[in-house]
Amino acid sequence: MPERGSGMDIGAGTWLVTLAVILGLLALDLVLAAVRPHKVGFREAIAWSVGYILVAVVFGVWLTLAHGGEFGTEYFAGYIVEKSLSVDNLFVFVIIMTTFAVPEEHQHKVLTFGIVLALVMRGIFIAVGATLLSLFSFMFLLFGLLLIYTGVQLFRHRDEDPDVENNIVVRTARRVLPLSEDYDGGRLTTKVAGRRLVTPLVVVLVAIGGVDLLFALDSIPAVFGVTDEPYIVFAANAFALLGLRALYFLVKGLLDRLVYLSTGLAVILAFIGVKLILHWAHVDIDDGFPEIPTPLSLGVILGILAVVTVASLLKTRRDPGAKAHPGSLRGSDPEP
Repeated sequence: MPERGSGMDIGAGTWLVTLAVILGLLALDLVLAAVRPHKVGFREAIAWSVGYILVAVVFGVWLTLAHGGEFGTEYFAGYIVEKSLSVDNLFVFVIIMTTFAVPEEHQHKVLTFGIVLALVMRGIFIAVGATLLSLFSFMFLLFGLLLIYTGVQLFRHRDEDPDVENNIVVRTARRVLPLSEDYDGGRLTTKVAGRRLVTPLVVVLVAIGGVDLLFALDSIPAVFGVTDEPYIVFAANAFALLGLRALYFLVKGLLDRLVYLSTGLAVILAFIGVKLILHWAHVDIDDGFPEIPTPLSLGVILGILAVVTVASLLKTRRDPGAKAHPGSLRGSDPEP
């Protein structure tokens, strides 16, 4: 991160307005999911996706005009990093929906609750991360090493899918919760033979919450790699996640074609990890160590995503049987 004289001056009023906008959009999603459960069509998904992107862009333009081009560039870089990582979330969401056979009319509700959980957990992670970074500069080194490790693991297991069914959180939920067989109209609980049971929808929400937690472990340090401003980190995460539900319905049929996405994300994570380590070395060891400026980071990230997308489409055109995988941070257990 480039050096500058002072950080952003964000007052309580700005935080409150930003939170109000985000919560308002979330509330709208929740109301639509609860009042009118339905299969989300292609046109509706396009409209919501474009709308959320426009909201994110308008926010970035305001941030640039109000606080300067440097902070605006950091926001857009953070937004693109989080948006690209969130596409990997979509792979896993598709696997979860398929594994638990979630009816299409209830997927809207599941995704919206999943995004709420993600925002809450990432808000906590951002607060903790910002505090650690302000107190201990060596945290840049630890975050950098974490991202490089994550990138290496993701690259090693880029052709695998996470085992949702055998996830320890999901297994525990199945063991301790009294579970019904049916979704019962999208309710969280139901009565069977006079006994109160939870529906499989609860287990689906637990699975998505666990996935959100794992993704936050790499996405938060990644965004801190392009900015050390907590307000920008939170805004970039929030606006990227808000569009995730609509993006899911828009691209879930195209995800199988992005065969090199996991490879590209692994390279991006490792690149940002190197950027954080160089920043730590510049601050704590010697200011002769170079730093990677944010505009260059933005260009590298966009370039990697462009190459990955084009290469994936060419690959699937030549080999229609090629299928993309979200990748995994650990190898699959061998089949018995």
